Amino acid sequence: MEVLVNTYRGPLQDMMHTGHIAVVDYTGKLLYSCGDPERVCYARSSAKPMQAMCVLESGAVEKYGLDDQDIALFCASHNGEPMHVQAVRRALGKAGLTESVLQCGIHYPLYEPEADRMKAAGESPSQIHCNCSGKHSGMLVTAAAMGEDLNTYYKPEHPVQQRILHMIGEICEYDPGKIIMGTDGCGVPVHALPLRQFAYGIARMAHPESLGEKMGAEAARITAAMGKYPLIMSGTGRIDAQLMEKYDRLFCKSGADGYYIVGDKKEGIGIAVKIDSGNGQARNAVVVEVLRQLGIISQEDLAEFADTHTPKMRNHKQEEVGSMRPEFTLHKA
Repeated sequence: MEVLVNTYRGPLQDMMHTGHIAVVDYTGKLLYSCGDPERVCYARSSAKPMQAMCVLESGAVEKYGLDDQDIALFCASHNGEPMHVQAVRRALGKAGLTESVLQCGIHYPLYEPEADRMKAAGESPSQIHCNCSGKHSGMLVTAAAMGEDLNTYYKPEHPVQQRILHMIGEICEYDPGKIIMGTDGCGVPVHALPLRQFAYGIARMAHPESLGEKMGAEAARITAAMGKYPLIMSGTGRIDAQLMEKYDRLFCKSGADGYYIVGDKKEGIGIAVKIDSGNGQARNAVVVEVLRQLGIISQEDLAEFADTHTPKMRNHKQEEVGSMRPEFTLHKA
């Protein structure tokens, strides 16, 4: 395994994070890698742009008048801020649904100021605050458009989930029968396949012509919607939004437990990152460093991402006591 990130406390290298990176173009060629680009791992929420393809394929967009904000929401791992709660209610309402049909689980908003406000006011969270309620909304409007059961939409055998499985396989050109299925934090199936193959699927979405006319147009709309509404699909202070606000050429999607994808529409490449420890801070530092090494983030721009690229470690008094640093070099294939 290859160390991608080290954490220093004072003069000592205190911790290390191993991981894997695959950079692939839309023809399937591996351009750069670190660690094992063939590592099989769950894509987690980084699969949401591919999952959203099924919403567009179902005809739900036309049937319910869904717009780009709704499409961005279906790709979201959102903060649970008021704008996200409103967006979920808006999207479900277009299909005549309410938040009562959501089955994604309950947690306080990821956005700490909103979570603190709710706790101080004695407000309990509901399923709409779950960071995956946008994705679940997309699944529900798809089931509604297809006349399918709404109560079991999250189960692996449901047609909604079967279509997603085959969509991921088609985009990544990987046998759906070989995709390993688990259960995500929000209760729906999660999909594992080689990192390199998933990066290839992201590259194809970044170069939609490679998907054919119909699917290509749908992929182009999804990635454009993500860039148009980056705060809806992530939230205040999130690296996904920061990168897409800065660079029109990119679409980005974080996943739990150290997974992350980036599509570069200018070059038609896909990037997939997995941190073995699942550490999100290390993952984000690696993503910024990969983009720096690829020349997408310039040296001048790097200062804007300093808190993510080389985050400071602080004690309980908020004194700086160390730092985290990505320390790897991409290997050319």
